[in-house]
Amino acid sequence: MINPKIAAALQNHIQIVPTGEKSIYLVGPIRLPVNLDGETVVFQWYCWLRCDSMPGADCGDRSYDHAAIIEMLSSSNLAEAQQSSVLVYGDFKESPDALIRMHSICHTGDIFGSKRCDCGYQLKQSMKMIAAHGSGALFYLANHEGRGIGLFSKAMAYVLQEQGLDTVEANLELGFEDDMRNYDDAIAVLNQLRQLPVTLITNNPRKLDALQRSGAEVSGRVPLWGDISEFNEKYLQTKVDRSGHFGSGPLTQVITD
Repeated sequence: MINPKIAAALQNHIQIVPTGEKSIYLVGPIRLPVNLDGETVVFQWYCWLRCDSMPGADCGDRSYDHAAIIEMLSSSNLAEAQQSSVLVYGDFKESPDALIRMHSICHTGDIFGSKRCDCGYQLKQSMKMIAAHGSGALFYLANHEGRGIGLFSKAMAYVLQEQGLDTVEANLELGFEDDMRNYDDAIAVLNQLRQLPVTLITNNPRKLDALQRSGAEVSGRVPLWGDISEFNEKYLQTKVDRSGHFGSGPLTQVITD
């Protein structure tokens, strides 16, 4: 049984976001100072969890019982599941203009600094852009690894890429679509945190289309190209040529090595 004082302390930091028959539990804000190239920038961090991520969870009236939500945590083995989160900067709710980034998790790029992709660069650069802009949010989407195929499948796709296939061909040969990602939960959380227009940081038209189809007001798009090298040139060009990403001129023009 959860101590009532603990439940009371957490209650104001748990929001319920209904999404049809499911619910999203959103916890935060939590003050999170972040090191960006030696400068400390303070974001507000939220994490979210779908109701059906927890075994035995009831998405009816119990979803609104904060004590019941807390009680389920210790028995749900959440470390084996995927939870996404969002870093918010500035007055995200009320500022007239805000930048957002829908960033798909990349274990190899974000954590290890892999040069096979540009994900680690995009993660840090978008955080810098949001801080410099004065308001915005970075959505970190934990179930998007490998464009939605998962980390183990991504490793197999990398093996195929080393045999000469491009990133799209590798995914298709493994039985996946080119892009398996879904943005519905992230958009539901966005709508919970902000109702005003947003500017999307992306090179991917599918992210822009997902926001626009949801009815979210998108005031513009900012491209995010960089950290291009001999190691990821083919990967990035494939994004433009086969996945329809917005280009930034011939990528080979910016390679200096």
